[in-house]
Amino acid sequence: MFLSLPPLTVLIPLVSLAGLFYSASVEENFPQGCTSTASLCFYSLLLPTTIPVHVFFHLWTWMGIKLFRHN
Repeated sequence: MFLSLPPLTVLIPLVSLAGLFYSASVEENFPQGCTSTASLCFYSLLLPTTIPVHVFFHLWTWMGIKLFRHN
């Protein structure tokens, strides 16, 4: 069964946070070593910021479709 929006809004940040904590425990120089796109740390910091923006714009698009379809 496909997950609905409320469980996804909880699961996605938790998975992102778990990835962040994992990369913080694996990388030796965690804050300074996150500048290279080849490191896992860079993507673990990029993921928690990209996913909420992606979800927001999908919801914004869905809301626009719902509003303009009924008017």
